[in-house]
Amino acid sequence: MAISTRQAKAARALLAWSQEDLARESGVSIPTVKRLEAEDGPIGGRADTGAKLQAALEAAGVIFIQENGEGPGVRLKKPSAAEQS
Repeated sequence: MAISTRQAKAARALLAWSQEDLARESGVSIPTVKRLEAEDGPIGGRADTGAKLQAALEAAGVIFIQENGEGPGVRLKKPSAAEQS
């Protein structure tokens, strides 16, 4: 599933990440993150770049929700019992 720019921005907001944080965690350059987020629609650029961004956000606990008639979205995973204690 390809994520949208809006989903990436929403995911960063849920994590309280800056564009710099996302760049560091994904291994994508800061200028590339800024350029990709400046456009609307699906994350552009190379397919592997979008995959790196998505993987970094998912590793931090983001779940991407596909279009289901109500629009695509994001949410955070529920912490496990070990993470809550």
